[in-house]
Amino acid sequence: MGDPLAKTVVRLYEDPRCPVVVDFESTGAKTIRAQTIERQVRTEYTLTSFKDVRLGGDGSKWAVNALRAALDGQKFAEYHAVLIDNQTAVEESGGFTTERPLELADRVPGLRGEAFDTAVSTMKHQDFVTASQSAYEHTGDDPIGPGTPSFGINSKLVPEGFRGVFFEEQLTEDLLTVVRSDPSGRQNYRS
Repeated sequence: MGDPLAKTVVRLYEDPRCPVVVDFESTGAKTIRAQTIERQVRTEYTLTSFKDVRLGGDGSKWAVNALRAALDGQKFAEYHAVLIDNQTAVEESGGFTTERPLELADRVPGLRGEAFDTAVSTMKHQDFVTASQSAYEHTGDDPIGPGTPSFGINSKLVPEGFRGVFFEEQLTEDLLTVVRSDPSGRQNYRS
Protein backbone atom coordinates (compact mmCIF):
# COMPACT_ATOMS: atom_id res chain seq x y z
CA MET A 1 0.00 0.00 0.00
CA GLY A 2 1.26 3.47 -0.76
CA ASP A 3 4.06 4.97 -2.79
CA PRO A 4 6.39 2.26 -4.11
CA LEU A 5 9.24 4.79 -3.95
CA ALA A 6 8.76 5.65 -0.26
CA LYS A 7 12.05 5.14 1.55
CA THR A 8 10.38 4.02 4.79
CA VAL A 9 8.60 0.68 4.64
CA VAL A 10 6.40 -0.54 7.48
CA ARG A 11 5.56 -4.24 7.46
CA LEU A 12 2.55 -5.31 9.49
CA TYR A 13 2.06 -8.92 10.57
CA GLU A 14 -1.63 -9.48 11.23
CA ASP A 15 -4.04 -12.35 11.80
CA PRO A 16 -7.66 -11.33 11.08
CA ARG A 17 -8.84 -13.38 14.11
CA CYS A 18 -6.50 -11.66 16.58
CA PRO A 19 -8.24 -9.21 18.95
CA VAL A 20 -4.95 -7.40 19.61
CA VAL A 21 -4.87 -6.50 15.92
CA VAL A 22 -8.21 -4.74 16.45
CA ASP A 23 -6.64 -2.71 19.28
CA PHE A 24 -3.69 -1.75 17.08
CA GLU A 25 -5.92 -0.82 14.15
CA SER A 26 -7.76 1.68 16.35
CA THR A 27 -4.54 3.33 17.57
CA GLY A 28 -1.11 3.41 15.87
CA ALA A 29 -2.43 2.02 12.60
CA LYS A 30 -4.22 5.34 12.08
CA THR A 31 -0.85 7.10 11.97
CA ILE A 32 0.61 4.52 9.61
CA ARG A 33 -2.41 4.83 7.29
CA ALA A 34 -2.15 8.63 7.30
CA GLN A 35 1.55 8.53 6.48
CA THR A 36 0.90 5.96 3.76
CA ILE A 37 -1.70 8.24 2.18
CA GLU A 38 0.74 11.17 2.50
CA ARG A 39 3.36 9.03 0.66
CA GLN A 40 5.79 9.21 3.59
CA VAL A 41 5.76 5.45 4.16
CA ARG A 42 4.79 2.33 2.24
CA THR A 43 2.85 -0.31 4.15
CA GLU A 44 3.24 -4.00 3.43
CA TYR A 45 1.23 -6.79 5.03
CA THR A 46 2.09 -10.33 5.97
CA LEU A 47 -1.27 -11.87 6.68
CA THR A 48 -1.18 -14.91 8.88
CA SER A 49 -3.53 -17.65 9.94
CA PHE A 50 -1.68 -18.72 13.08
CA LYS A 51 -4.85 -18.46 15.18
CA ASP A 52 -6.27 -21.32 13.09
CA VAL A 53 -3.23 -23.40 14.01
CA ARG A 54 -3.30 -22.49 17.71
CA LEU A 55 -7.05 -22.41 18.33
CA GLY A 56 -8.49 -24.57 15.57
CA GLY A 57 -10.82 -23.72 12.76
CA ASP A 58 -10.03 -22.13 9.44
CA GLY A 59 -11.52 -18.66 9.83
CA SER A 60 -8.24 -16.80 9.46
CA LYS A 61 -7.51 -18.63 6.23
CA TRP A 62 -10.90 -17.66 4.79
CA ALA A 63 -10.33 -14.03 5.79
CA VAL A 64 -6.77 -13.92 4.39
CA ASN A 65 -7.99 -15.46 1.12
CA ALA A 66 -10.75 -12.84 0.94
CA LEU A 67 -8.29 -10.02 1.65
CA ARG A 68 -6.12 -11.25 -1.22
CA ALA A 69 -9.20 -11.31 -3.47
CA ALA A 70 -9.99 -7.74 -2.39
CA LEU A 71 -6.47 -6.74 -3.43
CA ASP A 72 -7.22 -8.05 -6.92
CA GLY A 73 -10.30 -5.81 -6.92
CA GLN A 74 -8.23 -2.84 -5.70
CA LYS A 75 -10.30 -2.67 -2.53
CA PHE A 76 -7.83 -4.12 -0.01
CA ALA A 77 -7.70 -1.13 2.36
CA GLU A 78 -11.46 -0.70 2.44
CA TYR A 79 -12.14 -4.40 2.93
CA HIS A 80 -9.40 -4.75 5.54
CA ALA A 81 -11.06 -1.99 7.57
CA VAL A 82 -14.45 -3.75 7.36
CA LEU A 83 -13.00 -7.11 8.46
CA ILE A 84 -11.20 -5.55 11.41
CA ASP A 85 -14.26 -3.52 12.43
CA ASN A 86 -16.35 -6.70 12.42
CA GLN A 87 -13.88 -9.05 14.02
CA THR A 88 -15.64 -9.20 17.39
CA ALA A 89 -15.71 -12.65 18.96
CA VAL A 90 -14.16 -14.46 16.02
CA GLU A 91 -10.96 -15.42 17.82
CA GLU A 92 -12.40 -18.23 19.94
CA SER A 93 -15.35 -19.13 17.70
CA GLY A 94 -13.23 -20.32 14.79
CA GLY A 95 -13.33 -17.03 13.06
CA PHE A 96 -14.73 -16.03 9.75
CA THR A 97 -16.88 -18.67 8.07
CA THR A 98 -16.99 -19.29 4.35
CA GLU A 99 -20.00 -16.97 4.07
CA ARG A 100 -18.95 -14.20 6.48
CA PRO A 101 -16.28 -12.64 4.19
CA LEU A 102 -18.88 -12.37 1.42
CA GLU A 103 -21.45 -10.80 3.74
CA LEU A 104 -18.91 -8.23 4.91
CA ALA A 105 -17.87 -7.48 1.34
CA ASP A 106 -21.35 -6.04 0.79
CA ARG A 107 -20.18 -3.10 2.92
CA VAL A 108 -17.46 -2.17 0.41
CA PRO A 109 -18.96 -0.49 -2.64
CA GLY A 110 -17.83 -2.15 -5.86
CA LEU A 111 -16.15 -5.18 -4.27
CA ARG A 112 -18.78 -7.86 -4.76
CA GLY A 113 -18.92 -9.43 -8.19
CA GLU A 114 -18.29 -12.72 -9.90
CA ALA A 115 -14.48 -12.54 -9.65
CA PHE A 116 -14.42 -11.68 -5.95
CA ASP A 117 -17.24 -14.04 -4.97
CA THR A 118 -15.68 -16.97 -6.84
CA ALA A 119 -12.23 -16.27 -5.39
CA VAL A 120 -13.66 -16.24 -1.87
CA SER A 121 -15.99 -19.25 -2.16
CA THR A 122 -13.40 -21.47 -3.89
CA MET A 123 -10.41 -20.41 -1.76
CA LYS A 124 -8.74 -19.30 -4.99
CA HIS A 125 -5.77 -17.79 -3.17
CA GLN A 126 -4.92 -20.86 -1.04
CA ASP A 127 -1.33 -20.73 -2.32
CA PHE A 128 -1.07 -17.12 -1.15
CA VAL A 129 -2.55 -18.03 2.25
CA THR A 130 0.02 -20.82 2.65
CA ALA A 131 2.94 -18.69 1.45
CA SER A 132 1.97 -15.78 3.71
CA GLN A 133 1.72 -18.11 6.72
CA SER A 134 5.14 -19.57 5.89
CA ALA A 135 6.68 -16.09 5.59
CA TYR A 136 5.20 -15.23 8.99
CA GLU A 137 6.63 -18.39 10.57
CA HIS A 138 10.08 -17.54 9.23
CA THR A 139 10.02 -14.05 10.74
CA GLY A 140 12.05 -13.51 13.89
CA ASP A 141 13.46 -16.14 16.22
CA ASP A 142 10.30 -17.98 17.25
CA PRO A 143 9.61 -20.93 14.92
CA ILE A 144 5.86 -20.34 15.11
CA GLY A 145 6.12 -16.62 14.31
CA PRO A 146 6.38 -13.38 16.26
CA GLY A 147 2.72 -12.98 17.28
CA THR A 148 0.26 -10.47 15.94
CA PRO A 149 0.35 -7.71 15.47
CA SER A 150 4.07 -7.46 14.90
CA PHE A 151 5.90 -4.74 13.07
CA GLY A 152 8.89 -4.35 10.82
CA ILE A 153 10.50 -1.17 9.66
CA ASN A 154 12.81 -1.17 6.66
CA SER A 155 13.29 -4.95 6.74
CA LYS A 156 13.99 -5.09 10.49
CA LEU A 157 11.55 -6.66 12.91
CA VAL A 158 10.75 -4.27 15.74
CA PRO A 159 11.86 -5.93 19.00
CA GLU A 160 9.00 -7.20 21.14
CA GLY A 161 9.80 -4.76 23.95
CA PHE A 162 9.15 -1.82 21.62
CA ARG A 163 5.90 -3.01 20.04
CA GLY A 164 3.85 -1.03 22.56
CA VAL A 165 4.91 2.12 20.71
CA PHE A 166 2.53 1.13 17.92
CA PHE A 167 -0.45 1.26 20.25
CA GLU A 168 0.01 5.02 20.77
CA GLU A 169 -0.62 7.29 17.80
CA GLN A 170 1.87 9.98 18.86
CA LEU A 171 4.62 7.47 19.66
CA THR A 172 4.08 5.80 16.30
CA GLU A 173 4.39 9.15 14.59
CA ASP A 174 7.54 10.01 16.57
CA LEU A 175 9.17 6.68 15.73
CA LEU A 176 8.43 6.96 12.02
CA THR A 177 9.77 10.53 12.02
CA VAL A 178 13.04 9.31 13.56
CA VAL A 179 13.29 6.48 11.03
CA ARG A 180 12.64 8.82 8.08
CA SER A 181 15.31 11.23 9.36
CA ASP A 182 17.86 8.40 9.64
CA PRO A 183 17.33 6.12 6.64
CA SER A 184 20.71 4.45 7.19
CA GLY A 185 19.38 3.02 10.46
CA ARG A 186 22.26 4.25 12.62
CA GLN A 187 19.85 5.18 15.41
CA ASN A 188 18.20 2.39 17.30
CA TYR A 189 14.67 2.18 18.67
CA ARG A 190 15.80 3.60 22.02
CA SER A 191 16.79 6.97 20.55
